[in-house]
Amino acid sequence: MRILFAQPSLQPPGGGNAVAAWMVQALENEHELTLLTWSGLDLAAVNRFNGTRLQPGRFRTLRVPGAWRWPVEPVPVPAQLLRTAILLRTVRRHAADHDLVVSANNESDFGRPGVQYINYPWNVFTPAVRDLRWYHPRALVRLYAALCRAVSRFSREGMCRNVTLVNSDWTGGVVQRQYGIVTRTVYPPVATGLPAVPWEAREPGFLCIGRIAPEKALDRVLDIVAAVRRQVPAVRLHLVGTPEHRGYYWHIAQRARSEGVALHHDLPRADLVALMTRLRYGIHGMPEEHFGMAVAEMVSAGCLVWAPASGGQVEILGDARLTYDTVGEAVAKILRVLRAPDEQAALRAHLAARAPRFSTERFVREIRAMVAPSSAR
Repeated sequence: MRILFAQPSLQPPGGGNAVAAWMVQALENEHELTLLTWSGLDLAAVNRFNGTRLQPGRFRTLRVPGAWRWPVEPVPVPAQLLRTAILLRTVRRHAADHDLVVSANNESDFGRPGVQYINYPWNVFTPAVRDLRWYHPRALVRLYAALCRAVSRFSREGMCRNVTLVNSDWTGGVVQRQYGIVTRTVYPPVATGLPAVPWEAREPGFLCIGRIAPEKALDRVLDIVAAVRRQVPAVRLHLVGTPEHRGYYWHIAQRARSEGVALHHDLPRADLVALMTRLRYGIHGMPEEHFGMAVAEMVSAGCLVWAPASGGQVEILGDARLTYDTVGEAVAKILRVLRAPDEQAALRAHLAARAPRFSTERFVREIRAMVAPSSAR
């Protein structure tokens, strides 16, 4: 088929962009693919970050016309809503030349039925109170959203005509409650084939991966590991992430220095893989994580991982011994496992059996099936 794939960007970092890159990987050799983006495309950076093997010449590329981009790009705020609106408007100009339109940019109205992958529903072009700050006058935000809706020609009815893929059953439930539509879960792709380091050769340390931002609840992670260290002094925590919130980053950096925590920011992929396969344990702090790419990556690397008992990450771990609601519960569960080698071995076998359901090979296979003519009508 002639497929138009619309995505603001494939560039790292970002889980949504990683999913989009692997969707392009799945489709580039199977169909006549055209990639429409807002930003430019650095395939080397995309491949290096995601483990994809995208090659120039296997698909066509288009960008949103410069006449639309040039007035927006100098604006000193992200203006993501307006960029999305213009991207969707551009899709409508090219949709008639293609058999199918696909996107991994959450809710989308292409002007015709297509395939949309929702990482989390963001109630497009409707300002959410939780996202507003003191510098967002309500009346101006509503006017801005109305402008974006008019530019994109977005409608709820048009969006609901799409085949809707989601990154977890949990996200699917949120989408179903918000829009009343049926969804299909396609778990995001996680790199496989990582070096198999024997358990005995690994350090008894913890790894936490994610953006260094308040919603990732890194203070809770630090509290948990600090309490564990009081009982098991050999344990050390490594935090890996991209600074996203300046004030929060400096707060976490100060705590890390005072508590003997190793803080790595903007770590190259090869170094991250080396760290994942060197350490025994992983931990995540964000409740209601939509999927949990970091959790799945650590599982794929052979780590025992603990995460909050909410969101899509519960589907990754699949065992109540590895999930928690409070700091105290997390500490108790971790100490129990650390002191029981047999239970560690059983949980490692459990996670090893679950890892293939999050593999890149499985993702590519399922995406190809989802965009087949019989599935995408």
